[in-house]
Amino acid sequence: MTATIQLTLEANVATITLNRPEKLNSFTRQMHAELRDALDTAQAKGARAIVLTGAGRGFCAGQDLADLDFTPGASTDLGALIDENFNPLVRKLRAMPMPVIAAVNGIAAGAGANLALACDIVLAASSVNFIQAFVKIGLLPDTGGTWFLPQRIGMARAMALAMLGDKLSAEQAAEWGLIWRCVDDEALMDEAQKLAANLATQPTKALATIKEALYASATNTLDQQLDLERDSQRALGASYDYAEGVNAFLQKRAPKFEGR
Repeated sequence: MTATIQLTLEANVATITLNRPEKLNSFTRQMHAELRDALDTAQAKGARAIVLTGAGRGFCAGQDLADLDFTPGASTDLGALIDENFNPLVRKLRAMPMPVIAAVNGIAAGAGANLALACDIVLAASSVNFIQAFVKIGLLPDTGGTWFLPQRIGMARAMALAMLGDKLSAEQAAEWGLIWRCVDDEALMDEAQKLAANLATQPTKALATIKEALYASATNTLDQQLDLERDSQRALGASYDYAEGVNAFLQKRAPKFEGR
C-alpha cells in the first residue's frame, strides 16, 4: 500500500505533504489515518512548527468519491464519515501545541478548502482557487466550513460562496481576510518554510497559548476571555522562555527560546 502522506523534519520544522497527486490529494480513509499519524509523529519528535501542503498540482480536492459506497441501501453514512475522520482532523489541527501553516499550492476544493482554513496561518499561491464545491453535489460545507467562512468574511460573502460554489481566487481570499497572504506560485514553499523556520525559533508555549486564546474568543464572553488571559499569562510568566525573553531584553541581546 502506497503511503499517502510524506513527512520530513528539519530544524524543528515538520513538513507534511498530502501525497495522492494523481487524485489531486483527495481524501481517503487511509489518508486521514496517515495524516493523523504524521501530526502525532511531528509532535512526538519535537516539531515547533508544521507546514501542510500538497504534492503535484493540487492542495486537496476534498473527499475522494471513489472511496465511498453508493450501493442502494448500503451507501456510506456521510455523518459517520465526518464524525470518524474530518471532524477529528479539524480538532487535532486546532489543538496542536505549535503553529500549523497551510501552504496551498493548488486547487483547494470542498473539504480541501476547509482543511486549509483549519490551519493557523494560510499562505496560498496566486494561481490557487478556493471552492466550496459541496452544493454542486447537494451537500453543505463541512470540515468547519460553515464556521470558518462567516467568522472570517461575514455572513453575506459566506452565504454566497456556500450557495453558489463559485471559485474564490487566492488574491481575493487574502483581500477579504479569509487567508493570511497570497504569494507568487514559485515563491510559495520558500515563503512557507521561511515563516515556519522563524516560528520554530519563537517561544512555542506562548504561540500555542496565543492560538488557544484566539480560538476561544469566538465563543467566550469578554469576561471569560479576560479571565482566560489572566490565567494564561500567569502560566506563561512561570515559563523558561519568559525568563529568557526578559533577560535577553535587559542584556540587549537576541533571545534563545527553547519552546518551554
